[in-house]
Amino acid sequence: MNFKKLAKMAVIIIASVALLSACGSSTRGSSASKSTSPSLKKGDLIGISMPTKADQRWNVDGANLVKDLKKAGFKTKIEYANNSPSQQSNDINNLVSAGAKAIIVAAVDGTAVGPAVEQAKSQGDIVIAYDRLIMNTKAVDYYVTFDLERTGILEANTIINKLDLKGNGGKTKPLNIALFAGSDDDNNAPYFFKGAWDLLKPYFESGQLVDPSGLVTKDTTDADWKKISVHAWDQNQAQKQMDAFMTKLSQKPLAAVLSPYDAISLGVMKSIKNARPDMSPSTPFSASNPDNKSAWPVITGQDGMDIGITNIKFGAQAQTVFKNVALLANKTTSILTQIADDKKPKSTDAPMSNGKKDVPTWLLKSDELVKNPTGDQKGLHYEVEVGFITEKQYQKDIAAPIIK
Repeated sequence: MNFKKLAKMAVIIIASVALLSACGSSTRGSSASKSTSPSLKKGDLIGISMPTKADQRWNVDGANLVKDLKKAGFKTKIEYANNSPSQQSNDINNLVSAGAKAIIVAAVDGTAVGPAVEQAKSQGDIVIAYDRLIMNTKAVDYYVTFDLERTGILEANTIINKLDLKGNGGKTKPLNIALFAGSDDDNNAPYFFKGAWDLLKPYFESGQLVDPSGLVTKDTTDADWKKISVHAWDQNQAQKQMDAFMTKLSQKPLAAVLSPYDAISLGVMKSIKNARPDMSPSTPFSASNPDNKSAWPVITGQDGMDIGITNIKFGAQAQTVFKNVALLANKTTSILTQIADDKKPKSTDAPMSNGKKDVPTWLLKSDELVKNPTGDQKGLHYEVEVGFITEKQYQKDIAAPIIK
């Protein structure tokens, strides 16, 4: 065999090997991509991880998700984490092991749950952060929640209007106020505080509002919200923090309490009644008589809990920001249905950053419930009208004893 023929044969062999290698590489790459890319079809199992059964809110959310997802043709399995981050991580792992193709997570701790959803994502699961954003991980596909700042805005406006701060309220003598934020491990909490503080801060700067505890001043910023946070949104913890506030307040009048949650509001009320039995909801605070030490403060709330309805009915609470969580379940089911139909879900809302990724986000609208609705406000019966509670439960709520 001459040299030219030998060289030509070598080129052919090398080219053939390269072609086979390229084909093999392409095949392996395609296989790896397929094993990690999300896939979903009707009839698949959807895992649902809720924080706790102890709160009315999460029981309703869980039931709504199960109902809507089953109606859409999916199977479901739901776990409640007893407000334990470690249990929730185990729950998520167990849901994936059970064959779930998508995981819906309302996080107990938005950071602690990160490794568990990363493990789920590595198995090809779709991950939806429900109500609370999962932080510092790329393993979140979608986020469904309510307009986070709107709650704070609605509550702050209630206080501003009730205390006549745009008029003469607090201009002659500063009005005392206590402020609370949500749990220090919940990403929603700082947004609530920002919505409220943007509106209330000018009245601290003008001297119309003052916090006797010193935790909030005119120099407070949005970033300082953890100073007044209530861990795990816990009623008992809120009561302890309010006890400390009432000690500082002493016998002075109290105009208002900014509370981000009905259970926190209840803890606040119990503290007030223990420290100052002279104060009564039958004598609501009035900006025209700010020196009345026995007047009951304007107290806000959120979530439309049964106790919130009771306390609003009897004048102990001024309002609650009600989130029709059926809308969250509807939107979450819609997203998964679109994926199963090979469509890409799209939101008109801006994505939210979790520190590692801009997560596609859907923001839903909450409503303010009050005793006597005006304008955009809604009455307490609205919860029955949208199916959040039954008429029987509503009648029980409005007949219940105050500040249980």
